[in-house]
Amino acid sequence: MATPKNDFANYCCELLSGVGPCTAKRMFGGFGISTGGLTFALVADLGGGEILWLKADEATRGLFEAEGCGRFTYDMTRNGVRSAHSLGYYSAPEEAMESAGLMLPWARLALDCALRARAAKPAKKTKPKTKAPAKAKTKPATKTKAKAAPAKKSRA
Repeated sequence: MATPKNDFANYCCELLSGVGPCTAKRMFGGFGISTGGLTFALVADLGGGEILWLKADEATRGLFEAEGCGRFTYDMTRNGVRSAHSLGYYSAPEEAMESAGLMLPWARLALDCALRARAAKPAKKTKPKTKAPAKAKTKPATKTKAKAAPAKKSRA
């Protein structure tokens, strides 16, 4: 169940719970919804009220668009230049917002997209938990002058 004090985020967690226990965490002014530590949905208000956004990719984008779902797009101004940016999330179909049963196939699609995205990322290099033993410091070799052998006295 979601931990934040937001009724809509809590409701979305209930709708999505068919894929596993969901949690909602504050994220960029909205909420990220995850199961098993993997974020597959967002709750955000882009100006028209709070909406549940489900993760999509090339394989599923057409399914969301066929249902009339909108893409998560926001405006951003940087150095005085305004531009639109999109994320790989689409609004949940209106009909699916009515029950967990209707949401289940969409939740599975979103979770599958999140799993594919995670699998596509290169593995992070992990640092060893313990430090390697320090190398023993050795004094640099010093050059020593060889003692000259005593000169032989000649007997004349």
